[in-house]
Amino acid sequence: MVRPLNADELTALVASLARPAALTEIAVLAGCLALSWGIVRLVRGASAPEGSIWFGRRIVDGVLFPMLALALAYGAMLVLTSLIARAAVFKLAVPILMSLVVIRLSVRVLSATFPSARAVRIVERSISWLAWIAVVLWVSGVLPVVLDAMDDVRWKVGASHMSLRNVVEGTLTGGLVLVLALWISAAIEKQLLRGSGSQLSIRKMAANIVRAMLLFVGLLLALEAVGIDLTALSVLGGAIGVGLGFGLQKIAANYISGFVVLAERSLRIGDMVKVDGFEGRITDIRTRYTVIRALNGRESIVPNEMLITQRVENASLADSKIVVTTNLQIAYGTDLDALVPKLRDTLLAVPRVLADPGPGIQLAQFAPDGIQLTIAFWIGDPENGEGNVRSDVNFALLALLNREGIEIPYPQRVLRRQPPRTAG
Repeated sequence: MVRPLNADELTALVASLARPAALTEIAVLAGCLALSWGIVRLVRGASAPEGSIWFGRRIVDGVLFPMLALALAYGAMLVLTSLIARAAVFKLAVPILMSLVVIRLSVRVLSATFPSARAVRIVERSISWLAWIAVVLWVSGVLPVVLDAMDDVRWKVGASHMSLRNVVEGTLTGGLVLVLALWISAAIEKQLLRGSGSQLSIRKMAANIVRAMLLFVGLLLALEAVGIDLTALSVLGGAIGVGLGFGLQKIAANYISGFVVLAERSLRIGDMVKVDGFEGRITDIRTRYTVIRALNGRESIVPNEMLITQRVENASLADSKIVVTTNLQIAYGTDLDALVPKLRDTLLAVPRVLADPGPGIQLAQFAPDGIQLTIAFWIGDPENGEGNVRSDVNFALLALLNREGIEIPYPQRVLRRQPPRTAG
């Protein structure tokens, strides 16, 4: 293993870098980097998969390249150390590559898990600065002094003693464990949600459960790494759990309702629904809320509890076909026996209007100004809107009436004028 350098070793390392053998080490290191690049390029193919953590957007900004380069460089260092007195270049290169692995792993996992979070950029820069500062302290030989100084800062927590070094090392280890948990959960979720179909909601529920379990286990490992005795948290956790149980009833109800909705499959991603007067298509079902997107682009975030306790109109549960109606008024005296078949043919010629079940035409009432017809037709894609297909149908009906010379009556009123009365 590569250990931190002291002052004497740092002086000897600088002197070793001036020797001719350092050129050989540089050449070997360049060969390790080139070989790593070639292997990653061969494994990746012509283009990297979208959002890949292993490969990134380019070859060198993924996780696989620095990990492979670190493995090759460490192996080369062991070989060169047995042949020459000191592999000075690799003494510097290996810590740098280790820092690069930590940076790439943390950045790629956080970017893939939280793609739109603004705080991710700040976290990425903080991790990069901490990693490079650690490398500088490692190489310069200051790191052991800093660690000893941190180890002298101690305090007592209950029956256990803790030091600043334990807290820092535990925090870094816990952060790494959580990053690995996020990575594994993201990979599992990607595999579960691959493709589409009727089982998408079930796979979404399984992905949510896997992520919650992995994050819970990662949190326990992180707390253990910090040095917190988990057995001492049992009593405190019970008290806190009782308090949170009363204060977070709604949140807990939303989480449980989310799993119930996904398990029962009463609502699925892609269904057209109407909840609390808001109508749209379900685009995502999270553990706490469901996202419904209306046809005009507006999105509604509906707590999952509402989907359980209130009435929800689902136009896609058993059958995606829905009926759309429009009204038509024609003048009295129109030959309905000849007109109705033409109306039906006109409706079937409109795109999105289904032939099975076919359209229906009913004489609704004898209105004051004309005969009122109610025209009903079916569509199989309500997620594409109803108003646009109703407009297409009305345009087609209007064109038919104009071709046939059928009058659309206007409101008419009859005025009777009485002659003036004569006196006497």
